[in-house]
Amino acid sequence: MDMDFEALRRAMQENYEQPEGPARNARAEQLLAEAEKLNIPLAVIEALGHQLKVYNYSSEKDKMFVPFARLLRMWDERPEDFDEYETHSLHWVFKWMSSGMLGQPHIPLASIEKWLGEMEHRYRLAGHSERAVRSAEFTVARHIGDLERAERAYAAWLAADRDSMADCHACELHDQGWWQAERRADTEALEVWRPVLEGEYTCAHEPHAALASSLLPLLRLGRLDEARAHHLRGFRLVRPMESMRGAYADHVEFCALTGNEARALELLAERPAYFTDAGEPRSRMDFLAVVALLMDRLTTLGLGSQPVPGPAGGTWTADGLAAHARVEALSLAARFDERNGTAYVSGRVRQRMDQRPLVERLPLGVRAARTVTAPVKPPPTPPASAASAAAEPDLAALLAEAHRLSDSLHPESVAAWAAVARAAGDGELAVRDRAEMADHEAMGRGPEGVELFARAAELYAEAGDPGEALAARARGAYVLALSGRTDEALAAVAEPYDQVLALFAEGGTGVQQTASVLVGRARILLQRVREAAEGQADSSGGGAGTGSEALAAAESAARELLALTAPRTAPDASDDLLVASRAAEAQAMLGEVAAHSGDAETAAGLLARAAEAFVAAGLPWFAVEYEARLTGIARHLGDAEAAERAARAALEHGAPFLEAAGHAQLHLQLAEILGATGRFGPAADHALEAAHWADEGGEGPTLGAWARHQLGGFLLRQGRWAEAAEVLESALPELSAQTHGDGALVQTQWWLGDCLTELGEHREAAGRWLQAAEIARHWPDQRDHAMLAHLAAEALGNAGLLAEAEQAYERAGDLWRSLGNAHGLIRALRARAWVAVRDEGAGLDAARELMAAALHECETAMPEDDDEREQLVSELGQTHRQFGDLIARSVADDADDASIRAVFEEALAQIAQAAAVFASLGGSGLHSRTGAELAAGWLEADLERPEAAAARARVVLAAYAEPEDANETDETVVARRAEAERLARVTGGGE
Repeated sequence: MDMDFEALRRAMQENYEQPEGPARNARAEQLLAEAEKLNIPLAVIEALGHQLKVYNYSSEKDKMFVPFARLLRMWDERPEDFDEYETHSLHWVFKWMSSGMLGQPHIPLASIEKWLGEMEHRYRLAGHSERAVRSAEFTVARHIGDLERAERAYAAWLAADRDSMADCHACELHDQGWWQAERRADTEALEVWRPVLEGEYTCAHEPHAALASSLLPLLRLGRLDEARAHHLRGFRLVRPMESMRGAYADHVEFCALTGNEARALELLAERPAYFTDAGEPRSRMDFLAVVALLMDRLTTLGLGSQPVPGPAGGTWTADGLAAHARVEALSLAARFDERNGTAYVSGRVRQRMDQRPLVERLPLGVRAARTVTAPVKPPPTPPASAASAAAEPDLAALLAEAHRLSDSLHPESVAAWAAVARAAGDGELAVRDRAEMADHEAMGRGPEGVELFARAAELYAEAGDPGEALAARARGAYVLALSGRTDEALAAVAEPYDQVLALFAEGGTGVQQTASVLVGRARILLQRVREAAEGQADSSGGGAGTGSEALAAAESAARELLALTAPRTAPDASDDLLVASRAAEAQAMLGEVAAHSGDAETAAGLLARAAEAFVAAGLPWFAVEYEARLTGIARHLGDAEAAERAARAALEHGAPFLEAAGHAQLHLQLAEILGATGRFGPAADHALEAAHWADEGGEGPTLGAWARHQLGGFLLRQGRWAEAAEVLESALPELSAQTHGDGALVQTQWWLGDCLTELGEHREAAGRWLQAAEIARHWPDQRDHAMLAHLAAEALGNAGLLAEAEQAYERAGDLWRSLGNAHGLIRALRARAWVAVRDEGAGLDAARELMAAALHECETAMPEDDDEREQLVSELGQTHRQFGDLIARSVADDADDASIRAVFEEALAQIAQAAAVFASLGGSGLHSRTGAELAAGWLEADLERPEAAAARARVVLAAYAEPEDANETDETVVARRAEAERLARVTGGGE
């Protein structure tokens, strides 16, 4: 059936609200055909304008010239066919034409300049300012590289008056800031953009574009946190906008220049059409230049053969796509330069493709699903000593360095002895050196080093050091314990333990070697404690079967070690690093025993002393493990300050030596401590680092997902909704009930719903809350289920999905009733009433019944205490007030005076009752009472009872009369007084 004009207008509005893209464009073409059937010139004009608009905001910009030419011809022939709005629109899109022509290299520059003159002429005839014309001239001049003309046009643009033809404030400020950034005046650019970035000025494509343009200036200024935030926030805005390929390219570029190559590949994979869409060659050129930049970066990192997303119909590697994108981008640039008569565009494209990274590593907090098969960051720079050895592998120097590092108990000693092994090859080394080399190789192998420890023991014995041989055997025994063979380990250490004590008593070995055997045995016994605590101990052997026996044995071994080493670490004792290390470890072991015994305070003190001893001895790397444990114990004790101090110390002392997973765990601990004390900004910083290090360590789906979950929560608490949403959405695919618990899944969805609501994405928020509710439905405690159903109902109502909202509110109400929560039930009933009055199918009668049901629940609830009773009285007042408001707003547009009067009388009765209920609450109900009094006063005025209305105004003024000084800055008080005075004047009561 053919449309009438109003149906056509509705269809065009509905189509404009659809996502940008070919489907919307095709529908606009169909609607133009429908308009032409009506034989109404204005219908065709509006349909052509609609078609032009959707083409402009799509990848088919090249199609917009035809409808514009037709519109212009219609204007020239019959301007009277255009109404005021379409006249304005026709002149407005002149600006799109000049910009659109610039983006099409087949349109001659002379034609563009001619068009610019035509625009200036027509604007002058229409009485418009030259501001938009000078802005368009500036755009032409900067594109062709005529910088002097661009400066002149820029100045003239800013000097001209703003009128109805000027671009919106947001778009103008974006272009002005872009020009500052182009000249590397980055601080000035960001200041120009500030009102747009802060939301003071917005439009359909801002702050989207300004956020994208700000990325490189922020990086160049070192404002990395802001750059990260702008990427997360801005990409979320740009993602659904097909027409914003240039801004999308800015985000890919940002990732390529900040060590986020994997993220950049994800972005490319999301938009395969951007490689080939030819409707706007200029933005395609910009996109391909950034693709070339990214692919060159991957090739530089040794990933040239990495499969990457590329143009449809081919299989692409990084190096292959780099060459293709470079050729295509430069070919397009050459077409523009040929048209423009300059080499400016090609120069800019080459400059963009050849950029070097601005930041080696900028964690974003989001997880890139597409991974690369090699690290995307350079390996850490080796120590100077190692670097010089690599440059000149002199065996004697390598040996000296290895001895120095092992004597200082340095974590890099294992790598140093490995370098000796590589340099020595099959050559001869002293027996002692071969023993140390085997010993350190065994340390580096972990559970696989048992046999090498035995070989090291043999070599130590051959070198005439029986004590060190026994120590190596003890180290081998401890490795057995770490691999779950604790009984075997205890058996293996028994003989070295007996022998070293006898040897030490005879003077045949020293304290160092003896302490090394004792510490090995104590470690094994402590491992037994851990296994017993986990319920994994095998009580059939080893002499430490039960938990209490294991604790006693471990404590005895630790005290024996401390008794041997402590006297030799006194201030007047010889400076022996190894002995000091063993004494500190003995303290730490006693601390762990105390923790397993349930004495957390003693454990904290012992662990703190152990960590301090390691640091004092110049061995901070050994303190890290115990500082991390101290962090957990201090949190358990509720000592947030001590927990934070220990976590920070662990990070400081472990930073150069920790594996990636260790970094992640420590950062996450500190993030949780800071978050628990309300310092959400610093907490987010550490959660961000935790997520990054977890990904680096291959623990993205486990520890990384949890860190992202926490990071999203910290960002949300700072009101950074878009960033939080990006992070939480990134976390969800890897969060699992098995690994992280279903509570984490529910909380993440809950937070995400909060974010989406703040961003105005109500339908999506409802979906998140409903998914969370489905999980919570199976929990014994149904409060979260009820709250999530209620939140989902609110979001569905805000999205205009009334039937779904009613169903969700009903579900929430049933849950609140089953929980005995009168407040939740009453609010659900009131909300259902408002949904019903919006629903043409339900209407006022259903709304009245629901409000009456809410009143009944208020009046029949049985509160348990005074606070609960006061809250229910407040709910009763709110219900009367909302009932009155609902009735008052239900007046039909075509109602007669008598009907209106009857409705207002009914509404007044409810609102007056609300005022009386609030009055019974005293001070706690004051603002609610005065609000109700004023609403009742206005109804009295509408019912032509000025004296009654004025009396209610006086009640409000009297309520806020004393003490005046305390009320002067209360916004509610000021507003209520002003409204009461206005009501009094209107009704004659203020004379």
